[in-house]
Amino acid sequence: MKRTSTISRPVEIGLRFIGMWPDSAYATLYWLIYMTTMVIVQYYQYAYVLTHFDLSDISLLMDCLGLTLAYTLAFLKLFALWWNRRIFYYIVKVMDQDWKECVINGSYNATMMNVADISRRCSNVMITINAFAAFFLSIGEHLLQSMDNASGVDNNSRELPIKMEFPFDISDSPIFECFLVGQFFYELVLAFIVGIMNALLVSLILHVSGQIDIMRQDINEISSRKHDPSTSLVIIKALICKHQKIITLSENIENLYTYIALMQLLWNTLVICCTGFVIVITIRTNDSGTTSIKSVSFYIAITLEVFILCFAGEFLSAKSRSISNAIYESLWYDMPPTNSRILLFVILRSQKRLTITAGKFVDLTLEGFTSFVQFFRL
Repeated sequence: MKRTSTISRPVEIGLRFIGMWPDSAYATLYWLIYMTTMVIVQYYQYAYVLTHFDLSDISLLMDCLGLTLAYTLAFLKLFALWWNRRIFYYIVKVMDQDWKECVINGSYNATMMNVADISRRCSNVMITINAFAAFFLSIGEHLLQSMDNASGVDNNSRELPIKMEFPFDISDSPIFECFLVGQFFYELVLAFIVGIMNALLVSLILHVSGQIDIMRQDINEISSRKHDPSTSLVIIKALICKHQKIITLSENIENLYTYIALMQLLWNTLVICCTGFVIVITIRTNDSGTTSIKSVSFYIAITLEVFILCFAGEFLSAKSRSISNAIYESLWYDMPPTNSRILLFVILRSQKRLTITAGKFVDLTLEGFTSFVQFFRL
């Protein structure tokens, strides 16, 4: 039996892992454990930044600062998601109701199943990209350094991929190896969680687009059939209710992600600056390829996060405008004047496009993304 949900299974598992899925067992406990772990790691990361704050070695400072700021951003995004968890629970409830309607009306099922398949593929791609970035940030970097130093690694110069300042020496075996493995799993889990947050947004937007496609399908059926005026009026009222439901769902998604998007744009500005600086320094100094591979993969991952937000906002806006186009292209002029005038109001309402904003004042669009990228090229 096929899964009847727009949110893919890996995303649901990740949300259950951090205690964000509705009706999860011990949800608060899981969330506290995970957030406490992040706070502890962040404490030792910032301790390293403060201890090694030396402008004479700006490359090392930017390297560890960029990664530390990225982890702080992940912490803030998780906290924002938990703070708005009631909105998320409402969204999941509405999505379940939409899928129940698809089961009742078989003509809707094909559209939503196609949307669910696209959501699953997008989720797998985003999680995989984050996993590769996490690999090169942790074990991948360590392995490449080992190959560069085939003659052996000096225990006194060994450093963890995630720079941390501990009150004790960790360079001796097997303590170093234990911390290395721990960082590897921590990095993979964090990358997985960040990936599912991006995949969740895409899944929610795709669900809204599927509902819009269903509404357009109903509009085409109205215009292609000859109904008596009373029957047409009932169907049009159902369309208006469907449209209002889509608008409400979109507004809740926007409320869930607006401040996450704002933090993403502002905080990633600092992270991208630090990472880009490391890449430029590495290229100009002909440093080993380990730093380049790590920095470039990390740069791609964080830039992709901004692109996903902007693409989601652009896609939602384009889909919302398609409602007015579908009504305009229908045979509304063959309907009774009373019914056609009602459809004109639907056209007017759909011209106010749905969108995702950053902090309620900046629309997320592909044009905004190009401006964001152009800013870092200057």
